Amino acid sequence: MGIEEAKGVLETIEEQDVRFVDLLFTGIMGELKSVTLPAEEMQTVFEEDKGVDGSSILGFARLEESDQVLVPDPTTFRVYPYEAAKSERTGYLFCDVHNPDRTPFEGSPRSVLKRIVGQATDMGYDGFYVAPEMEFFLFNRANGESVSPLPYDRGGYFDHGTNDPADSIKKKMMLALRSLGIEVEYAHHEVAPGQHELDFRYGPALETADRTMIFKHVIKAVAVANDAYATFMPKPLAGQNGSGMHTHFSLWKDGANAFYDPKGEPYHMSSVGRSFIAGVLEHVREFTAILNPLVNSYKRIIPGYEAPVYISWASINRSAMVRVPNVKVDKEATGRRAEIRSPDPSANPYLAFAVLLAAGLDGIQRGLEPPPPVDKVNLFELGSAQRKAEGIKSLPGSLEDSLKDLQRSDWMKGVLGDHLYHKYLEAKWKEWDLFREAVTDWELGRYLYSI
Repeated sequence: MGIEEAKGVLETIEEQDVRFVDLLFTGIMGELKSVTLPAEEMQTVFEEDKGVDGSSILGFARLEESDQVLVPDPTTFRVYPYEAAKSERTGYLFCDVHNPDRTPFEGSPRSVLKRIVGQATDMGYDGFYVAPEMEFFLFNRANGESVSPLPYDRGGYFDHGTNDPADSIKKKMMLALRSLGIEVEYAHHEVAPGQHELDFRYGPALETADRTMIFKHVIKAVAVANDAYATFMPKPLAGQNGSGMHTHFSLWKDGANAFYDPKGEPYHMSSVGRSFIAGVLEHVREFTAILNPLVNSYKRIIPGYEAPVYISWASINRSAMVRVPNVKVDKEATGRRAEIRSPDPSANPYLAFAVLLAAGLDGIQRGLEPPPPVDKVNLFELGSAQRKAEGIKSLPGSLEDSLKDLQRSDWMKGVLGDHLYHKYLEAKWKEWDLFREAVTDWELGRYLYSI
C-alpha cells in the first residue's frame, strides 16, 4: 500500500468532513459487498487492514478457515455524491481480499484479474485497456414489487425529449458518475422500452472493473432517488432486445497500441491483435458461463434481437461476435481495438476482463490466426448447413451448455484458479437445478387448461 496515497485519503476525509467509509469488495458472482466504518477508524485500517468472516460469503471460505483480510487500495478512494445529509457523508474504496498471512486470496475476483494482468506484464505488455458499454432498463416503481415490470418510458433507439422521459434521470446519473471520476462520454436511449445505455471512457482493466462495479451501484441509487428502479438483468422483457455489455479492448506495449499495424491485414490489425482475437474465438465457449452467467442471459443470445449467436469476427458486421470498429485514419494508432459483443451486464467484470485477457494472451503465445472475417454476411440469414460449411460455430444456447463447456476446460481451471473454478461451477449448477425445478407462468398458461 502506498503510504502517500493513504495519507492523501486521510487528508481528504478531514477536508471534506467524511463521516463514514465503505470498504468494498466483490463476491465471485459479481455482487458488491461492503463493510462500513466510522471515518476515524481508517488510520487503523491502513495500518492493520480489516478482518472479515469469509465463510458467510458465497464461494469464499469454509467455516473452519473463515478469517480473511480486506486490504484497502487507497488509489480508489472517492466520496459518494448523493448522501442525504452532511452527517452521513460517506466515502468508499475498493479492497483486495487476502488470507490471514497477507497472501492474495485466490477466490477473490479482483485477485484473479490482477494475476492475469501480471501475466501480460511478464510478456512485456504494459496495459490491457477495456471500455464496456453498459446497458440497463429503467422501470417505474408504481408497480411496487410486481414481477411484471412497467418500463419507465416507451422510447426507442436514440429517442429524445418527450419520447424519453428518463432524460433527466440519465443526466443526474452522468453528473453523479463524473463527480466520482468516471468519465461518462455519452448516454442514449436503447432499442427496447425503458432501455438505456451509458458509456464511459476506456481505462486499464483493473481500474475499469472497479468503475464498472461502482457504476452499477450509482445507476441503481440515482434511479431509486428518482422514484424508478434500474436493473442490469440481461432480458427482463420478452419480445424485446436484451441488455449487453459490449466490451472494447486493446493491448499496449512500450506505450504504443500493440493492435495497430499500418500494413496489417485486415483492418490494419497487427499480428498481435489477430492472435489475440483468435485466442478469444478459440476459447469463448469455455468462458461463456463467465460472460453470460445467468439462466436469463441465454434469453438474450438468440437470433432476432441483435445479440451475437455465432462465433465469428468482422468489422462493421454487427451480427459477428467480435468486431473491429471503424476508426478515423488519424486515430488508428491509438484507437485500433476490437469489441466483443456477447457479454451481458450481469457478468462479474473482474472475471470477464480476466478471461478475455487470458484468452488473448494464449492466442499470442501460440501464434494463432483467426479464420477469415465475415464482413458483408448477415450470419442470422445463413442456414445451418452453410454455417457448418464455413466452420462457424454457435455460442452455448443455455446456462447448462455453458457450464458443461466450463467444466470440461482445464485451461479455464488454470485461469480462474482451482478454488474459484470449483466454487463458481458449484454455485451455477445449483442455480440451474433451481431453474429446472421451477414451474413458470409460460408453462401454466400453455399446459394447465389444455392438457
